[in-house]
This record gives sequence, C-alpha cells and structure tokens, in this order.
Amino acid sequence: QVQLVESGGGSVQPGGSLRLSCVGSGFTYSNYAMAWFRQAPGKQREGVAYIIPSGGRTLYQEFVVGRFSISRDNAKNTLYLQMNSLKPEDTAVYYCAAGLSVRNWVEPSQYAYWGQGTQVTVSS
Repeated sequence: QVQLVESGGGSVQPGGSLRLSCVGSGFTYSNYAMAWFRQAPGKQREGVAYIIPSGGRTLYQEFVVGRFSISRDNAKNTLYLQMNSLKPEDTAVYYCAAGLSVRNWVEPSQYAYWGQGTQVTVSS
C-alpha cells in the first residue's frame, strides 16, 4: 500500500536547524510532485515548499524563503526539508504530500497521498 513516512522532527531553540525526511513507497515516486505542508494548533494546513518530479524546480512560501530548502532523491524515494534559522512561529506538525498534475501547489486537495506528520517545536 502507499506510504509516506516523515522523520526528523523535534524540539529546537530559535535560530536552530532541523532536517526533515519523508520516504515514499507503494507508488511510482519519481512521477509525483512533492510538497511539505504544516499545521499549527487552531490553524489551517498551509503549504511550505514544493518540488517537481525531476527536482529541477522548487517553490516556497514567502515566510520560509531564504531559511528552508526542499530537495528530493528519487533513487531513494526520499524528500527532504532543510530548515534553518527556525522561529517560534515555525512550530507545527509538518506533513509531506505527493501529487500528480498539481496546478495550485499550496492547495491540499491537489495531493493524493499524505504522511502522518512529524512535530516541530521551536522554543527557548
């Protein structure tokens, strides 16, 4: 069956770094666009970063530009999110998502598969 499994979350102080990973299985990973979303308590799920199937193009929400970097290794069916200069407002559960024919990358309904999420907490 299809699975997306995130890892790498945790607690970090403001200004710190974390690297999230997401391993996919049960589908042709290299055909799918991938994205990272996050959801903070009481808020809607929001898109963070997006990468096309080949990895040749990436998109970011403005609130993470210059701090986060999305990448993928299709040989390992793995998606990454390098998060630097973390802020308390980055605290959320982070999800990876996979989609075909994504037209609006920040719209959750564009994605067919989702991981279970990994908690990121930024606090002093």
